[in-house]
Amino acid sequence: MIPAPRRTIRNFVPLINRVSKQHLLTPSRSHTTMSASNSSLSTNSPPSSQAHSLPSDPSVIYPKKSPLAGAAGGNPPATKSLTIKVSDARDGAVPGVLHLPHNYDHATQSSVQKTGTAAILVSGASGGLVGPSSVYLGMATKLASLNQGIPVLRLDYRYPARNQYCVADVLAAMSYLEREHAISRFVLVGWSFGGAPVFTVAGNDKRVVGCATVASQTAGTDGIEKLAPRPVLLLHGLRDQTLGSHCSESLYRRYGEAGVRELKLFEGDDHALTRNAKEAEEMLCRFAMRCAGIEEREGETELVRKEVIEDRDRVELMEKAGDLGGEERVR
Repeated sequence: MIPAPRRTIRNFVPLINRVSKQHLLTPSRSHTTMSASNSSLSTNSPPSSQAHSLPSDPSVIYPKKSPLAGAAGGNPPATKSLTIKVSDARDGAVPGVLHLPHNYDHATQSSVQKTGTAAILVSGASGGLVGPSSVYLGMATKLASLNQGIPVLRLDYRYPARNQYCVADVLAAMSYLEREHAISRFVLVGWSFGGAPVFTVAGNDKRVVGCATVASQTAGTDGIEKLAPRPVLLLHGLRDQTLGSHCSESLYRRYGEAGVRELKLFEGDDHALTRNAKEAEEMLCRFAMRCAGIEEREGETELVRKEVIEDRDRVELMEKAGDLGGEERVR
């Protein structure tokens, strides 16, 4: 019988059960967890009359560094800001930034389109575009630069922290990508509150082929119980003072044993994984590639490991992009 993860985690040793095809991480007992008891950053307050709009600072749209510098293979992606129409009780449009592989050609059925997969990245209770420690900006640039690139949409919300409207935003984004770019499979990634729309959508829409979260809340995440056998990746810092690591441990258990689940807890790290941002970014990139059925080759391994965002810039970019604010913070 496969053991559930213990609450106190320090070391991680992957074990693969060939019968159930589960990828589990078995921890040791020796760490004392320092975590928050909070499990939700959602709000029930009425949304403001003004929906979110795109930030004007170009540094949150385009990274300072190219992941291709010194790396073998790959091509720079086309990056554009956009707004996507949403039809629900409040209507309006949700802002985002789309990173398209250079060889994406809808008419000729290029190699990227054969995968038919895109990644949609959503942030926390404050909205925003760069995610925890700005890993979304690095992820999007790298994935769309692969030889067999993956389109990536960094999506804000119209009304952050309100799951009903954020779910509609994600569904509108999926419909846009399907309509405009012939994409029918989606990998969803969410930070903090973002776990709620990610798992709500995935639990009800089979177009979602995999989900990953960083420091997810548990409120509004019932959809994870319907996710298997589609894979899930859960990352969390053991010193998260905003949403404790017990949230991701609970999600791991609720996912069950019928599919591929992976839990990684980072010792001494915070809500935005500032100490392990580069490793988290690489793990999320590889997860998206596996979900898209892309084999990691030597040149692409080098590209995925490249530093696109310097550590000193990560939190500042979160502030510029609107990812921090209200209850959403680094710690």
